Amino acid sequence: MAIVVVGGSGRSVGKTALICGLIAAFKELSWTAVKVTSHEHWKVEPIWEEGDPAQETDTARYLQAGARRAFLLTAPEQRDPNETGLGLVMGEFFRSAGRGANVIFESNRVLYHLQPNLYLMVNGAEPDGQKSSFEHAAPLADALVMRAEADGVEEIAHSGVSAARPIFKLASFEQITPAMDGWLRQRLAR
Repeated sequence: MAIVVVGGSGRSVGKTALICGLIAAFKELSWTAVKVTSHEHWKVEPIWEEGDPAQETDTARYLQAGARRAFLLTAPEQRDPNETGLGLVMGEFFRSAGRGANVIFESNRVLYHLQPNLYLMVNGAEPDGQKSSFEHAAPLADALVMRAEADGVEEIAHSGVSAARPIFKLASFEQITPAMDGWLRQRLAR
């Protein structure tokens, strides 16, 4: 079982698009894809499973990309980093979805409640538009992903991080580059 988390520096930076690219590139893993939100959207239950890939939702986009199952988890954001609301919802999710599934989360907040096999951070927000969870999450990222005019990769050391980590620059988040694919396969095989 693999657990991957895709977080982001802000809203609308490409987290969902990157997850769709990962699902399409690794279809053999039969992903269960999960979007975590603090907004109630149109659902009132804390765990909702998407059943219709024709909808215009992020969870439907996961199914369109090839996810086996897609969920929306809702828990109000709390100021306490050890918030229990999301932890309780995640515990219920794992009981109902099964612990043997390969799961990919769209969230920074889940890092307070689990240790993923791989954590990717999409960086694209201006400093004043950054999520409050970004400051905690950024140093934990195994790799950064950014939009660019041309695909590329570089390694850079970051303050507070002991080892260099790659920065994958992608022209399209929906298409994983061969360099990123190879790096991901190596990391997921551990």
